[in-house]
Amino acid sequence: MASEHIEHKLALLPDQPGCYIMKNIRGDVIYVGKSKNLKNRVRSYFKTTQVGKRAQLVEEIADFETIITSTDKESFLLEITLIQKYQPYYNTKLKQGSGYPYIKITNERDPVMQLVSTIKKDGGYYFGPYPNVYAAEETLHFLEKVYPLRRCPGHQGRPCLYYHMDQCLGACFKDVPKAAYDAQIRRIKSFLNGNVGEAKKTLTTQMKLAANDLQFERAGEIRDQIKYIEMTVEKQKIISHDHAERDIFNFYMDKGWLSVQVFFIRQARLMKREKKMLPVMNTAEEDFSTFIVQFYQRKNIVMPKEILVPAGLDATALSEVLETPVRTPKRGAKRDLLEMAGKNAKLVLEEKFRLLEMDEGKTTGAMREVTDALGIAPGHKIEAFDHSHIQGADLVSAMVVFVDGKPNKKLYRKYKLHQEHADEAASTREVIRRRYTRLLKEHAAMPDLILMDGGEIQMNAVKDVLENELGLDIPVAGMVKNDHHKTADLLFGDGDQHIHLDPKSQGFYLVQRIQDEVHRFAISFHRQVHTKHSLSSRLDSIKGVGPKTRNKLLRQFGSMKGIEAASLDELKDIGISEKVAQTIKYSLQPNES
Repeated sequence: MASEHIEHKLALLPDQPGCYIMKNIRGDVIYVGKSKNLKNRVRSYFKTTQVGKRAQLVEEIADFETIITSTDKESFLLEITLIQKYQPYYNTKLKQGSGYPYIKITNERDPVMQLVSTIKKDGGYYFGPYPNVYAAEETLHFLEKVYPLRRCPGHQGRPCLYYHMDQCLGACFKDVPKAAYDAQIRRIKSFLNGNVGEAKKTLTTQMKLAANDLQFERAGEIRDQIKYIEMTVEKQKIISHDHAERDIFNFYMDKGWLSVQVFFIRQARLMKREKKMLPVMNTAEEDFSTFIVQFYQRKNIVMPKEILVPAGLDATALSEVLETPVRTPKRGAKRDLLEMAGKNAKLVLEEKFRLLEMDEGKTTGAMREVTDALGIAPGHKIEAFDHSHIQGADLVSAMVVFVDGKPNKKLYRKYKLHQEHADEAASTREVIRRRYTRLLKEHAAMPDLILMDGGEIQMNAVKDVLENELGLDIPVAGMVKNDHHKTADLLFGDGDQHIHLDPKSQGFYLVQRIQDEVHRFAISFHRQVHTKHSLSSRLDSIKGVGPKTRNKLLRQFGSMKGIEAASLDELKDIGISEKVAQTIKYSLQPNES
């Protein structure tokens, strides 16, 4: 049931194309969508029964905004811009970059071949992407030997070593004619386009000669080169009769989930495949169209000559946005490839459904159990803190982050505390102040729940900083342990009530995992700090050893045992005077009775 505020806004919606922005109760953007008719699309969220991920989204919507556009193309582009800006939780997030290498021929007077992971608009010629990195490296080495261009830095007045090895055309000491480079580049392109018969025949002959001469290691190296060529260039059979670069998209939708398959056709072969599963928030066709546009916003993506999509999509709008022909084949080999991508999408979705159901219970389901038990709004992100020290020395704090029940280690943080003595309340105030002051300055998203590995003292310290100093309203709970140092329940609310969780529930297991993880992370960080300080303090107590000398010793010998085992000459060799070296040796000798 929509709130009165939302009902009033629904009545004012325009029936024009544009984008809509959904927000939760804290004002965070949780979803961005587009439509040809904003009035019909936004109303559909609140006026029809929802299931799956879309039902979760509607449950969290507290407000929305709309931005009208003149055309569907403009709404496509605006939607992608807003997704990149806000990174909403319910929108599909694609990894930046393909992660696969390309073989590049540079665009310069004396071109070279390189293995690169970044695509630039520099006039260079790129081949790939290649799924097998090691095989791509070996193929590049083979090309440099068989079809050399330039291997040296450039003109240096004398032939380089590669020239003497017949792996460089001689730009190091002479002007190489452009025609020589052009002829060599034509051979390289022909090879990379799949015409490897001549090269393989030459290598096979060399391998047999090496084996006959009992040069078995050399024969093995050549055999491996043939294998790498097959893995990069000949891995797939020829599936088309032209060499046009072509990307093929298809999908399969069932039970509110969309399974997407992307085939990359390069050099008349299926070079690579990508797959993605995402929940359906609008219609399958619209979410699929948004996915395709967002797919080409990533780094290191070379636009193909042609994109093939199934029927039902607005190919004209996609062509305008991507500035590349988008077509739906009706017959022939292209249609067969499109159908093959659709069959693969269906197969992947059917295989993953059971795993998705199991994962749902342990992750997002467990998160819902915790928020329901505490009586707070549904959320996704938990930040948990713990402190560690030894008798008040080397005070540290650590923070772990769980998103939908899964640890996100990229978001973990470590803190060296400025407190001189162990004080739970003061340590908590310091780390909370530092963490959330920074998030406020960066305008970053706040967590939905903060968990402290401690009792009332830490909880009240957190509330004091958040409410009285920073003006933040974030739920805070304490993770309580029993006499056996195991997770028991949660402390929450104004009166620090004990919130009981069923010990056999996924919510209980989630709290247990968070408590164990933050404790492990804090302890491991404290050990690093304490070990470093122990080494430093022992060296700093030696007369004549300052910070520079201490760092020299640790860099050279690695540990106190290494320094103790070093001779006087070895100590003097790193720039320490004989007198200080003798003092170090004497100070580090074991005490003798």
